[in-house]
Amino acid sequence: MKKPVIFCDFDGTITNKDNIVNIMKQFAPPEADAIKDAILEQKISIQEGVQKLLSLLPSSIKDEIISFVLQDAKIREGFGEFVAFAKKQHIPLYIVSGGIDFFVYPVLEPFGPFEGIYCNEADFSGKQILISYPHPCDDSCTGKGCGCCKPSIIRTIADEGHTTIVIGDSVTDIEAAKMADIVIARDYLIKKCEELGIPYEPFSTFHDCIRIIEKEMEVKV
Repeated sequence: MKKPVIFCDFDGTITNKDNIVNIMKQFAPPEADAIKDAILEQKISIQEGVQKLLSLLPSSIKDEIISFVLQDAKIREGFGEFVAFAKKQHIPLYIVSGGIDFFVYPVLEPFGPFEGIYCNEADFSGKQILISYPHPCDDSCTGKGCGCCKPSIIRTIADEGHTTIVIGDSVTDIEAAKMADIVIARDYLIKKCEELGIPYEPFSTFHDCIRIIEKEMEVKV
């Protein structure tokens, strides 16, 4: 049996809601809606869209935004048990997120450490929030402009000796799902998997994810 390795999304997957969307609803002007729709419709790249969204916000409200996310973010049921399951079974668990470091790390802190956390980074030194992308697309990425490029990260970590498991919910997970051995999906990612003919298993909680991985990998607690 190939060694399983898990690549799990953050916003809307580990958390019940997408934190960037919620930040925009709380703090951004109305023009954010059109940018969000363009990202989901894949009219602009994720990288371009996230930069445009965050640049609508002044750096001066950094503490207010962080406080809002820490109060607003709700962890999906069963995540703590899922992390414990992966550790017990010695399955590497990587968090791969199109989210931003200033809220990804604080929200995940009670559950770590993880094998690795990959996300975008925010710079609050100027008047507006600027986003940097330390995990760009490699030459093999067909998505281009992913921001935090999940397929490139997977190619760096996993090889033919691994069974890659991708867990996600949204547009940032589509390219990763295309190359995964096992896709565990919810919400928008289910719609795209069905459109593209990508096999997937649906989930609502991380208890579902545990059951799916036990079944697929013949792993027993």
